[in-house]
Amino acid sequence: MKKIALFTTMILLAGMTFGQRFAFIDSDYIMENIPEYKAAEQELERISVSWQTEIEQKFSEVDRLYREYQAEAPLLPEEMRRSREESIIEQERIAKELQMQRFGREGDLFKKRQELIKPIQDRIYEAIQEIATRGNYAIIFDKSGGMTMIFTDVRYDLSDEVLQRLGYRN
Repeated sequence: MKKIALFTTMILLAGMTFGQRFAFIDSDYIMENIPEYKAAEQELERISVSWQTEIEQKFSEVDRLYREYQAEAPLLPEEMRRSREESIIEQERIAKELQMQRFGREGDLFKKRQELIKPIQDRIYEAIQEIATRGNYAIIFDKSGGMTMIFTDVRYDLSDEVLQRLGYRN
């Protein structure tokens, strides 16, 4: 009886998947061929370098203040030493806060990336949806998304079609 149930289940599953179509895209390839994406990446890099320089300057200032303090500490009265220590600690706290504000999980760089890249990704996703609906695809995989694809037949690669749908030629 179990063998009959197993056989029936296998036949039903095989029948359900028989008519489904699958395809794949390479989102890295698609984005590399969109000029706006390249421009957005360059802008993010420029901003990132600028902010990193700003933060490094803050930490360099903290280091300078600390070295000066160490050289002068033996000559300073107790109250002035405490005041300088607090000032250095405060400057370091400000530098760390700026670093988190710029590069933290929900920081300025993350927000800027969302602002510049997300509209491009949304357009790509919409193009994929249109192609999937028109081509009657059940599933479209992204081979650059970390999913291992042992073999792919280029006949089912829709990356160039997505680029064409977005108005780009490769």
